[in-house]
Amino acid sequence: MAASIVRRNAPYVKQQFSEALGGSSVVVKSVCGALFVGYLLSFASNVIPYITVTPGYVLPPNFWVWTFLTHCFVQFHIWHVLIDIAVVFLCGKLLEPLWGALELLIFFMVVNVGTALISSLVYIIVYLASRQPDFLFETYIHGLAGFIGGFTVAVKQMMPDHVLFLSPFGKLRNNHIPVLLLVVTVILRVAGALEGPYPIMYTAGLLTSWIYLRFYQSHGKGTRGDMADNFSFASFWPSPVQPVVGVASNTIFSFLVKIKVCKKPERRYDVSSPTTITISLPGTDPQDAERRRQVALKALNERMGKVESQTSWPSMEDESPTKESTELQEVKVHEKSPDVKDTAGAHSEAKSEKEAKHTATSAVPSSGGIKKLPVPDFKDNAKNTPTAEDDS
Repeated sequence: MAASIVRRNAPYVKQQFSEALGGSSVVVKSVCGALFVGYLLSFASNVIPYITVTPGYVLPPNFWVWTFLTHCFVQFHIWHVLIDIAVVFLCGKLLEPLWGALELLIFFMVVNVGTALISSLVYIIVYLASRQPDFLFETYIHGLAGFIGGFTVAVKQMMPDHVLFLSPFGKLRNNHIPVLLLVVTVILRVAGALEGPYPIMYTAGLLTSWIYLRFYQSHGKGTRGDMADNFSFASFWPSPVQPVVGVASNTIFSFLVKIKVCKKPERRYDVSSPTTITISLPGTDPQDAERRRQVALKALNERMGKVESQTSWPSMEDESPTKESTELQEVKVHEKSPDVKDTAGAHSEAKSEKEAKHTATSAVPSSGGIKKLPVPDFKDNAKNTPTAEDDS
């Protein structure tokens, strides 16, 4: 039954693999090819110490430092090879469009070399504490366990709040994946399902990738790293323990700044215009960071606009004029540019008034030509007027 399922799904898997491989860059194809070659070389037992990191052989006088570059391509089981290839393809789909092929290759090499160094140092410390030579010469650090941890950190940086799926315990986000996989690897190691180096390699990959992305990744224009609060070391842990982790990580970082291992984060403010301020922060070149920058700039401009509206002098031109101001403006307009019709009407009215005055003046005779009218004799009229007694 299992064989029939495999035969039925084999064409589909082959088609998907061909499409993914065809749309990938040279970096992704080269890494996948190197993984297959490393898996084939793992069958030669006498070659394994020369291509995997053995803590005892990286120290003088052997100093096999080339194994820091070759150990990541070696796997002893085919299912581990398939998991590694799937992770590399995901990196090509998610990280390479934002970073570019060269930056993806740099990230790949930095994380794997850092994983080899930290893991070797851990096993050397364990040897010094236990005095068992097996930790030095019988331990083989190999595979992409560290790079898988680094990939989860990079995804957290780009899309921290993206929900993968809903669970009975709540929403599982990209922000939870790094520590969750760390717990899973420890449980599988205790149960015997994983080999010894994997939990240490995964943890080393987490630390290496976070340090590189936080402080050293170049974004152009002289900016490096990502100093966002949601990418701090404390943000990887559950909320109840974040304050404690934050105090410890800030103390270690301050010490590293004092001894000049790390640089103090720089923030540059570029005033582009009197009404807007553009803030350049390290680690804001990717698309997600660009989106967050635009949201922050929009909020900042809105706040500055409110402050300017409260503190600025009142404008000489009122944006919402009242009735009185409108009338005054109309009067000013008439004074400056009178209407042609109104001017003509005013001239006609003045002319009519002038003609009326001239007519009235002409109707009144001059003082030399005034004729005296006879004064009536009211006494004679009174005598001639009959009274009531006469009527009676």
